[in-house]
Amino acid sequence: MINTKKHLSRRTVLRGMGVTMALPFLDAMVPANTLQAKTAAAGKIRLSCIEQVHGAAGSTKIGAEKHMWSPAGTGRNFDLTPTSLSPLEAYREHVTIVSNTDVRNAEAFAPMEIGGDHFRSSAVFLTQAHPKQTEGSDVHVGPSIDQLYAQKFGQDTAIPSMQLCIENVDQAGGCAYGYACVYTDTISWADATTPLPMIRDPRYAFDQLFGVGATPAERTARRQADKSILDWMTTEVSRLRNTLGASDRARLDSYLDDIREIERRIQRVESQNRSGDQRELPGAPAGVPDSFSEHVKLMYDLQALAFAADITRVFSFKTGRDGSARVYPESGVSLPFHPASHHGEREDRVTQFAQINKYQVGLLPYFLAKLKSLPEGDSNLLDQTLIVYGSPMGNSNVHNHKRVPLFLAGKGGGMLKGGLHLKAPDGTSMANVFMTLADGLGLDLKSFGDSTGRFDLNSAPETTVV
Repeated sequence: MINTKKHLSRRTVLRGMGVTMALPFLDAMVPANTLQAKTAAAGKIRLSCIEQVHGAAGSTKIGAEKHMWSPAGTGRNFDLTPTSLSPLEAYREHVTIVSNTDVRNAEAFAPMEIGGDHFRSSAVFLTQAHPKQTEGSDVHVGPSIDQLYAQKFGQDTAIPSMQLCIENVDQAGGCAYGYACVYTDTISWADATTPLPMIRDPRYAFDQLFGVGATPAERTARRQADKSILDWMTTEVSRLRNTLGASDRARLDSYLDDIREIERRIQRVESQNRSGDQRELPGAPAGVPDSFSEHVKLMYDLQALAFAADITRVFSFKTGRDGSARVYPESGVSLPFHPASHHGEREDRVTQFAQINKYQVGLLPYFLAKLKSLPEGDSNLLDQTLIVYGSPMGNSNVHNHKRVPLFLAGKGGGMLKGGLHLKAPDGTSMANVFMTLADGLGLDLKSFGDSTGRFDLNSAPETTVV
């Protein structure tokens, strides 16, 4: 497998019991006399698109006045303290906040569409296109930006893209207001008529990412033997370590330790959920944690390690489902999510919804820290990753799609400077932001959704307070 007289191929893998496991980027993969940074990062921006359903408290009148989502100051000198984005303070230089954009294509275009916002919004988030109202199989919306990137730059990875979710999104047929459930069940569309399924179970995602090539029977045998996936490739690991320098050995060991730890966490969840104890999520697969925080962090870990090994460069991640009645006790709010989002514009209830928003955003620094800890050439994965975090809804109390929450994290291989709050002019479409991101991702788009142009993501006027 390995020729020590030559540099390692970026596609060097470990094999065992039908499994093919990719490796993280190692110094040994850099050809002699080649600039490491160019070898590691060229054309390999990682993209993670994260949807937060139901908008944000900051999109309400009182929320805007009290800066519950976006900060008062624009430019670089902004204060995150009063906002739901305050957990991002430690990473502010990797964050670009874009406030005051609209998602017009999620609005009702005809009288029959009124009231169906929860059942079409998710389909609009990454497509910026207006869904056809239908409960049949003749769905139509548009290709999503994650899939446009995957189709152009993901075909030379083991998995062109992966779609993850937290809540149950496998309902069939029609949901409500004349919309097929698939519109609210996925945020990724390969083309206008092809929605992509999302993975809820961390075990299934783990097996897909780190057990590439294994048959279901082989995966079952591993679990019955109570062994880690790594136990089946110890010989290969030892052989590879013997060819590496000290820094590469440390990097390989850290990567494999992370894989083993994720696998152990999934095994603990499965063991607990099969113990017979009453579950908070009784209908969920055994690999799905009852804890929202634990579930989200597992999904973030899987993304980070898959990016490190270049197994895939594209993830979409749906952190909730419209209309969900889930309670987030760790947020300090006992109201179910959907009722909490219908706050009646009462300041105390809007403040509670802001607490839930802050709790959800507060899990992202875990992902950012992981990406920053993973080297990529002479940089790190956070600098090579673009994270799009937002919602197609604004004020959920009235189901509007104005002043929607949106921020970007990571440097995207240099496309973003970070450390900015940019307030868009009134009426600016979120699609304009996506057009600029598409340029940075290397996509040659003439238009996207209802875009009317581009939006500068790296320059701002003198800092102002709005």
